[in-house]
Amino acid sequence: MAAKKIDIMEVRQLIQLKIRGESNRSCSTILTIHRNTVNYYVRQLKATGSPYSELLLLSDGQLKELFPSRMSSDSDRYEELSQYFSYFKRQLLLPGATREVLWKEYLHKHPEGYGYTQFNEHLNTWLGQSKASGKFTHKAGDKLLVDYCGKKLQLIDKTTGEIGDVEVFVGILPCSGYTYVEASLSQQREDFISSVTNCFQYLGGSTKAIVPDNLKSAVTKASKYEPVLNKTLKDLALHYGCVINPTRSYSPQDKAMVEGAVRLVYQRIFFPLRNMTFFSLDELNDQLHTELEKYNAYLMETYQASRRKLFVDLEEEYLQPLPSEPYQIKHYKRAKVQKMGYIYLSDTKNYYSVPYRYIGKQVELQYTRDTIEIYCQSERIASHKRVYRPGQYVTIKEHMSSTHRFYSDWSPEYFNKLAKNIGAKTSEYIALLIEQQDYPETGYKQALGILSLKKAFDKHRIETACTMALTHERYSYRTIKRILENNMDKMMETQPQQLVIPVHMNIRGPESYN
Repeated sequence: MAAKKIDIMEVRQLIQLKIRGESNRSCSTILTIHRNTVNYYVRQLKATGSPYSELLLLSDGQLKELFPSRMSSDSDRYEELSQYFSYFKRQLLLPGATREVLWKEYLHKHPEGYGYTQFNEHLNTWLGQSKASGKFTHKAGDKLLVDYCGKKLQLIDKTTGEIGDVEVFVGILPCSGYTYVEASLSQQREDFISSVTNCFQYLGGSTKAIVPDNLKSAVTKASKYEPVLNKTLKDLALHYGCVINPTRSYSPQDKAMVEGAVRLVYQRIFFPLRNMTFFSLDELNDQLHTELEKYNAYLMETYQASRRKLFVDLEEEYLQPLPSEPYQIKHYKRAKVQKMGYIYLSDTKNYYSVPYRYIGKQVELQYTRDTIEIYCQSERIASHKRVYRPGQYVTIKEHMSSTHRFYSDWSPEYFNKLAKNIGAKTSEYIALLIEQQDYPETGYKQALGILSLKKAFDKHRIETACTMALTHERYSYRTIKRILENNMDKMMETQPQQLVIPVHMNIRGPESYN
């Protein structure tokens, strides 16, 4: 279309019709020229940014200038423009940059320069985009492309000599090509999340989006248009203020750049390691990062700059600041609040309290390495520090009903302290009573019963009753209560202490010694 011979008379007639408000289709009919030609004329005229009334005042030569032919480009003007192509390419990578702004900037320096349409034609030709190919222009700080290498690296077990494969994670900023590489034991969710977190720490900031392949560790259900993401990955995105935008299934062009980076990783990072032996993941990652620094510092002929320099010049300032703490992997589980007001975390076999009004309800557990949070219908109802010794109960007293709160204080030490207020023998008796029980709570209830007797009897009587009962083989609340109710303690106080040998069939009398 740019090489078409321009009829200036047609152009002037078209301008007059457009001033009258005629549509393109109507102009095509009136002027008896093809509608595509009318559309082309109108596009070129609009690209000037001037009203039709002003365009009508231009001379034939000036009007013709609005419809340049690619074959007749003015060499001097093109040379002036071509000096800016590299600059334009870099600027278009920045957020908010548009071609129109760059054209106006160029025109300000060169008032006799190209119009907007021809400016775009020459720039597209230089960029190799004159034909629509769907090629992406990646904005600075916009996205992080992540994937795993198809080839694996190896670790050797020092004790057995066994060789095991490890995965290699690759993250790339497509604007600058700046790359991160890390080895991990698997592609499982925990390893994947850890690698993404370490990648952001390496970059010193986060992007607006993370673009993974449809990994099982990232996507619960793959879809070309609306994949279902796992909750942990969504939580990571919330932590870093970004979104997750997986590549489309069966759309290799979506991940072409990261796959290209993977091929370069094979050449520049894997190959130098081919004759090295590694016995631990840390040792392997240290060497990977050494090779990675060389890779990012490598001078690229196309850009006459390294990935590191492009990152610093174009992209670093557009990354989002990192949160104060790195992301901790969060796990999710469902549970039912038990009758005693606790939920059970099977991972470490511990119990955590929940407000008693939620007893019997289904809740969701969200837990990291350090904390566990409990939600009921999306409302957080409890939060605890995690413990790891199996069988531990973690309790917040406010979660318990008044009865439960009282029970939670029960222990041998607790009852010993209360019993000492009555007397030493009472304390001794209660300690023995609790000790002889198979189930401590049974002893606690009986001990509580003995202590409650002081409401009906003086302390010294309870102390005396416990002294008497210490001679028995079994200890119980009923024994003490019976002694006090039958006044047996008073009889002990009034009777003189005599040494009495009880009558027993196994004891012989004096007649046996005659």
